[in-house]
Amino acid sequence: MKKIMSVVLASLVAAGCAAGTSVSRGEQAMDRYEPYLGEPVRSFTAFRIDSWQSVDRDRLILWTGINDAWLITISGSCPDLMFTDRIRVTSTGNQVSTFDKIIVRGDTCLIDKIEPINVRQMKADRAAAKQK
Repeated sequence: MKKIMSVVLASLVAAGCAAGTSVSRGEQAMDRYEPYLGEPVRSFTAFRIDSWQSVDRDRLILWTGINDAWLITISGSCPDLMFTDRIRVTSTGNQVSTFDKIIVRGDTCLIDKIEPINVRQMKADRAAAKQK
């Protein structure tokens, strides 16, 4: 019995250590996009939202075109942002601004900051790295 308990305890400790050192998908996204962030802007044009990815409870990346992506920072936090498969973005006309909101499962999350991501430069850097 003591041997079984020791094995179970050792496996739980090992699992806890492994979980503590893992890098989240959001952290990986930030590592990839952070060097390409531009100065914050007040608004951007979005005729459509192609896709999005949550980074953490207060940040997400919105894709509005093949070369157009934006890091959106929420004021405070948006508790269900990391656990939902749908969001809604308010806008005035086709302009998303810092006066707009991200709606997640009925929660209204205010947009605090919008930063453009230089997707073209990121793609060029990746292509150059592949050629080396």
